[in-house]
Formats: sequence, C-alpha cells, structure tokens
Amino acid sequence: MDPFDAGAGGLLKQPKSVWATAGASVVAFMGIGLVDPILPSIAQGLHATASQVSLLFTSYFLITAVAMLVTGFVSSRIGGRRTLLLGLAFVVVFAGLAGTSGSVGELVGFRAGWGLGNALFVSTALAVIVGAAAGGSAAAILLYESALGLGMACGPLLGALLGDASWRYPFFGTAFLMAVGFLCIAVFLKEQPKPARKTSLLDPVKALGHGGLASAAVSAFFYNYTFFTVLAFTPFVLNMSPYRSGAVFFAWGVLLAVFSVIVAPRLQKRFGSLKVLGGSLVLLAADVLVLGYGDHTTAVVCTILSGAFIGVNNTVYTELTLGVSDAPRPVASAGYNFVRWFAAAAAPYFAPKIEEWTDLHIPFVVAAVTALVGALVVVVRRKALTAEAEELEPEHATEDSVTVFAN
Repeated sequence: MDPFDAGAGGLLKQPKSVWATAGASVVAFMGIGLVDPILPSIAQGLHATASQVSLLFTSYFLITAVAMLVTGFVSSRIGGRRTLLLGLAFVVVFAGLAGTSGSVGELVGFRAGWGLGNALFVSTALAVIVGAAAGGSAAAILLYESALGLGMACGPLLGALLGDASWRYPFFGTAFLMAVGFLCIAVFLKEQPKPARKTSLLDPVKALGHGGLASAAVSAFFYNYTFFTVLAFTPFVLNMSPYRSGAVFFAWGVLLAVFSVIVAPRLQKRFGSLKVLGGSLVLLAADVLVLGYGDHTTAVVCTILSGAFIGVNNTVYTELTLGVSDAPRPVASAGYNFVRWFAAAAAPYFAPKIEEWTDLHIPFVVAAVTALVGALVVVVRRKALTAEAEELEPEHATEDSVTVFAN
C-alpha cells in the first residue's frame, strides 16, 4: 500500500491522536538543535565562557543517556500515554524555567530537566504513533520520520528567529509549543494497552553483553563525539549572528534528513552497510579536519556538508544495532543509546576545553580521530556485524532507524 494514499490508512487519513503525537514530536526534536544559533548570545548575556555554555548540551545528553535505563521501565508500567504526558510536562516546566535563568549554572540545571522530559517523550512517541495509526505502520513510520527530520532542521531556525531578539525567547517558545502538544495529546490520545512484560532497569545493560551490539555501541560512541563536536562547538567557531547561524544549521538539518531517509538506504543496497558506514566515517573525519583548518567560508560549507555524512551514519548504525542483537528491539535500542549518548555529553564539554588548552584547530583534529576510531571498530569487528547487514529486511530497517534514533 502506498503510504501517501489519501484513502483509509494513508498518510493523510490518520487519527487526530497520531497527528497530535507527531506534531509534539517535531517540537521535541527541535529541542536538540534549538540552542545552536544562540550559544554565543547566551555566553554574552550570562557572561559565561564557551565551555560553560556548552554544558547546556552536556547536561541535556548526560541525563538523556541515563534516562535510557528508565524510559522502558516507566512506560511498561504506567503506559504510553501517561509517559508522553509526563515527558511533555517536564519539558514545559524546565524549558520555561530555562528562559528565566539568571546564571549559566541555573540554565545548565534546567536543561538537564528538559533532557529527562525529552527522553521520556521521544523514546515512547514512535510506539504510540504506530499503535494508534490506521491501516498499518508504514504511513505512521513515514509520518514520524518526517517529524524527526523537520524537527532537526527547524530547531536551529526557530532558535535563530526567536533568539535574535533575546536568547531567552527560544526557551519560552518551546515551552509554549510543548504545552500545546500536551493539551492535544491529553484530549485526542486514548491510553493504549501496556506491554505484556515489564522492562527491568538493567535489561538494556544486560543486552550489551552481546558482542555485536557492544561493538556497534562502542563505534557509535566515538562517532557521536565527532557529531556533537560539530553541533555544539562549531557555532563558536563560526561566530555568526543568530540568523546566519540558524540558516547554516537549517541547511545542515535538511541534508541530515534527506541523506538519512532517502540516500542512505540506496547506498546500502548498492554497496552494503559496512562499506557505506566505513566510507562515510572516513569522509566525515576529512570534513571536520578541513572545517577546523579552513577559512570562514570553508568552515560554513563543511558544517553544512557534515549533515550528509551524519545522516548516513545515523541510519546505518541503527540497522547494525537492532539487527545484530537477539534482545527485544526497544531493549537493544536503549542499551545502544545508553552508551552513545555519553559521547554526546562529553564532546560539548571537552571541545572548548581542548581549545583553551591548545588552539582552535585541535578540537577538530580530535573529532576527526574519533570518527576514524569509529570506522576502525567497524573494520575490526566486521565479522560480528556482517551477518545482520546482509539479512536486514528493508521494512524493518526503516522502522528501526526511527526507533533507535528516537531512543
């Protein structure tokens, strides 16, 4: 069936509950890159250094990593609808409080609370959409993928538009939009059946005992250090107005979405998952190295171009992760993300610190090295990853790529 078909079960004929959850998902994904264009403005407004402001990412993703052990535990006990509403409530409260911050310490703390709420919401949203969708999962997954891409692309744009007047406005804007999402889900989404088996807090950790899953997680850890060096440190290097920086990261997000959903599957079909992943990681390493040593125009071009490699990597890592493990997919996804999000927390802190200790170029040298280490892990552990790369079904690949990124 064509997911775009306007008939029953098509993309345009979904229940209001599905549209409400997808709309809130767009805003949730906006929160990842929302602060990118306003990082310099926040540093100036709160008289903080780049390394202090970068803790906005560190606190957010550190809590997100730990929350991977909690989200399945919570949702399997209170149900998907209540988990979504709990996550949205956290985001509304902490995003609003972030806008009132009087110091960078307060802002970092409120951002951590926001990260917990976002983890609870995003890790549950796909399952809820698929469960509530009409006519099967294909249209629902496509709708969620669109929400993911739209949110990643529009987050920096929203941050730029509102942040040009004040760095506080993007936080208030997010709180307002998520409050609307809360009301829509409360009104339109009915509670769904709880899982037959309750998830333990330790299940994701136990899943990492599988060699293939552990290999994918370790490789993704190094890759994510590179990813979030670009996302969190590059705005300080570009040193542009919120509007210009927002435009750069909007273009970056568009490439990320297009290459993740459209280009990566075609490359995999032609060359195979492991070759595509290894090649993309090497190209990403070269890209960030040129970014660090090029002039301003080159840095802008390389920042945007990195979105293409990041999009490909996200998709392929997802398929490797969920195809190689014998654990239930949500549990394997949680274990994988528990490891990789720690790198997302580390990079925003260490990149500006490395610059303080050395110079502007070295953080990008480190990011290039970590991308190459990620590729090396894939090469060394290829036997543990090869079997699933050949057997993964396209339909499952599409569903899993959304699940693992969301978690």
